[in-house]
Amino acid sequence: MLPPILARKKELGYPVFDGQYDLNIVGIRKRNGAPNRFDDMLTCTYRKQGQWIAHYWAATTDPGQYYLLNPLQIKGTAILCPGHYPGVWEIGMHAGKYEALCQRGGEVTVWRDANRDGQADMNGPTDTGFFGINCHKSGSGSSTAVNRWSAGCQVFANESDFEELMRLARMQIATLYFESFSYTLLEEW
Repeated sequence: MLPPILARKKELGYPVFDGQYDLNIVGIRKRNGAPNRFDDMLTCTYRKQGQWIAHYWAATTDPGQYYLLNPLQIKGTAILCPGHYPGVWEIGMHAGKYEALCQRGGEVTVWRDANRDGQADMNGPTDTGFFGINCHKSGSGSSTAVNRWSAGCQVFANESDFEELMRLARMQIATLYFESFSYTLLEEW
């Protein structure tokens, strides 16, 4: 029997990876989430010795308040659209500082929020390309507010949770020799 997160992924027509350490990395965006809070989840589900193992961690799938008020691009701040992004991430240096899952393997689709009202606008025109939508930590220890930690990235609230995902990513590489990681972003259901 599939864990609930994978049953939902399959129901939406997205692939479910079921090999040993073949990671299903899924974000769940909270419906009516509050700006600047780590109120979403990042999950990782995989098989180990035939058994499903699932991890759920506090995170944000939305940009922080700072970047909603101060977009890095004239088109507006990137907000990742729900969907499945095959092979989108590889282990690389995030902002030249530490290893994270970095957007190197595929394009993503984002909404652009340019009205500077501090609210994440998830509608309107989309933009597809390589925008550096990475998966990384918020800093040392844990954070309670997103602020400058995300300009569109998928960001862990707790450093130890992020380190656990990175350990699992390295296990996937060591076990399957797959050096890219797919990501699925779902809306809360």
